[in-house]
This record gives sequence, C-alpha cells and structure tokens, in this order.
Amino acid sequence: MTSEPDNYSDRVYRSTGAMVGGALLLALIAWLGGDALVRGSGRSPFIALAVVCMLAPLIVAFSLRPAVFANPAGVRIRNPFRTVVVPWSRVETVRAGYSCELVAEGVTYQLWSIPVSLRARSRANRHNQRLAAGEQPKGAFGIGTANTTDTGPRSAPSDAAVSELKEMAEQNRERAKSEGQVTVTWAYELIAPAALGAVAVLVLWLSA
Repeated sequence: MTSEPDNYSDRVYRSTGAMVGGALLLALIAWLGGDALVRGSGRSPFIALAVVCMLAPLIVAFSLRPAVFANPAGVRIRNPFRTVVVPWSRVETVRAGYSCELVAEGVTYQLWSIPVSLRARSRANRHNQRLAAGEQPKGAFGIGTANTTDTGPRSAPSDAAVSELKEMAEQNRERAKSEGQVTVTWAYELIAPAALGAVAVLVLWLSA
C-alpha cells in the first residue's frame, strides 16, 4: 500500500499489490484478445472483443481504480464502482477489523484501497510483544538476533493508514472548510462498457 501526495489531497492511499496485479491481468487480456482478433475465425473475434469489453473495465474497477484521498477538507473514497466524498465534520469513525471502513452519518463505506493483512497485523503484534517483554528482535526464520535499528513499535500498513485518517479527522473535524454533505457518484464509465460486454457475451453464447 502506498501513501503519496496528490493534486486533490495531501495523502493518497493505494494498494500496490492490486495495481501490479491489475496491470498484469490487463496485459494478459490484451495479448489473448488481440491474438483472437487477429488469428481467430468465424465468431471467435466477436466473442473475444465482447469478453475484453466485459473484463477490462472490471479489472480496472477492482485493481487500478480504488484509492483513498485525504486532505484538510475531507476524504474522497474511490471504490470500484462509486466515489464517496465525505467532509471530516460528517465522519463518525474510521476502523480496521477484517476490512477498513469509514462510518459517516450512520452509513459504512468500505475502503477498498486499504486491504487488511491479518498476517502483517500478527507479525506487528508479535514484534510489539517482544519489545514489551524486553526481548531482542529475531533474525530470519526466528534464528538469532536481527541486525536492525528497528527497535520501535510496529503497525500493520492498514492499521497505520487508519490511524492517520483518524488523526486527520480529529484535527480537521471542527474547521469551517470541513462542513458540507456526503456525496456519492457512480463510475458509469466502467459500469456501462462492462454491462454492454456482458450482454454481448450472453447474446453470442445464446445464438451459438
């Protein structure tokens, strides 16, 4: 997960793993679909085109699109098919359990771009427990002592991101520019081509 500056906000949270995976899937689909279009015969090129039109927007929606943008005015949550803009004055809480969520005006919004890793959380908890007990950090595979200067407490990336968002909410909740309403917009630029592609695949399959 990455946190970086953006023109809209001071902090941007994305899942690096999801972005890399999405880019690889798009490249694979482009290669397979292009091959079917060039070398295919009969109905194959049309089926390939319909499948690409259906799958490409879905891959973009679930891998490349999700992001969370936070600035002093509020937070913008860009999930697969909708974007939610929430002023800090409307945020009730930000939490991380099995998923990261923001609650505003009684409605819970998932933060798709901040995935929870139970393994990373468990690793951080074990490290913190060893520090509290006065033990030295372990080396690779738990053998020996690690040669590292990392002697402070750790947090899993998702928990650290949620803590940052909570802190921003507390700092900016009472500011005048945090006032406003929660707005939700849908990503029709992804929904429409995916739906059209699905319909085309269905029609081609039924008419086979």
